[in-house]
Amino acid sequence: MNPIINFILLFSMMAGTTLTMMSHHWVSAWLGLELNTLAIIPIISKAHHPRATEASTKYFLIQAASSALILLSGTINAHIYGTWDIMHTSNNLSKIVFTVALATKLGLAPVHFWLPEVLQGVPMLTALIITTWQKIAPMALLITTWDLVPISITLSLGLLSTIIGGLGGLNQTQLRKMMAYSSIAHLGWMIVIITITPSLTLFNLILYIILTSSTMLIMHLSMAKTLQNTTLISSHSPITTSLFLLSLLSLGGLPPLSGFSPKWLILQELTSHHLTPLALTMAVTALLSLMFYLRITYISTMTLPPSTTPLKSSWRLKSNSNTLALSTFTLASLLLLPVTPAMIQ
Repeated sequence: MNPIINFILLFSMMAGTTLTMMSHHWVSAWLGLELNTLAIIPIISKAHHPRATEASTKYFLIQAASSALILLSGTINAHIYGTWDIMHTSNNLSKIVFTVALATKLGLAPVHFWLPEVLQGVPMLTALIITTWQKIAPMALLITTWDLVPISITLSLGLLSTIIGGLGGLNQTQLRKMMAYSSIAHLGWMIVIITITPSLTLFNLILYIILTSSTMLIMHLSMAKTLQNTTLISSHSPITTSLFLLSLLSLGGLPPLSGFSPKWLILQELTSHHLTPLALTMAVTALLSLMFYLRITYISTMTLPPSTTPLKSSWRLKSNSNTLALSTFTLASLLLLPVTPAMIQ
């Protein structure tokens, strides 16, 4: 793709997200989401491959339908109360439609079916954009309207997402589909706490973006697309293999890595609000996600494929690429646990 066109699309995507984050009007929020969607469609379909075309079509249809529901929600509220201010949404039907629309945009269960299929049809860097940047605008709207969202819906969506995200990733061999189900599970943790402690949802979102970015950048660097490909990461770079293991364990939420802090704080908050059965269920579902993270770490770091001796040292012959972003995200995904006390109320 022409660099100028690529810059225009990325700038439009950032502008759409910024517009949505700053909006207090239904139409401007909808406009930002639409700009965000229309900017990423050419990025998804630029591979000129049938899978890319299929992925872009699915993504466009889902996002267009979700945006239409958001506009419908604003129209219902404006028709009844005469205001287009998002913070003055008072109609129950409008609140429910708005929540379902944003859940569809995010890929929360049970409206998650599009996310694994779209990620499977795009390159790793495009999948990284979809699972990180494209989540910011809908989550910003949810965090802005946290006191308007029905708590029963958020708890149900969150619990179902963590279960589906854990179970769905167990039988996958494609890394992008695994990361899609990982995204569903992590979004479930965010949505379940948003009506109780929205600041904790923001903290979880930031850490999720850092953890997912470090993991998927390593996959991109090593050109790994399946579980079988991960066995070659050690021949590409032994240091990268160790960082890949730690990033995956941090994504699974093991202490003392950064990914442990949001799960710990969310479980503590749920327990303090007398939602102990929900906290216990979510802790158990986290083990399902940890299971397929451990499977990737075992295959990538503890096994070697049948190969010749020169292949085992092929990393010595590769030139070092620019990995500044990877280094930054990896360090953050491993060493941010000390900031946890700042989030304790």
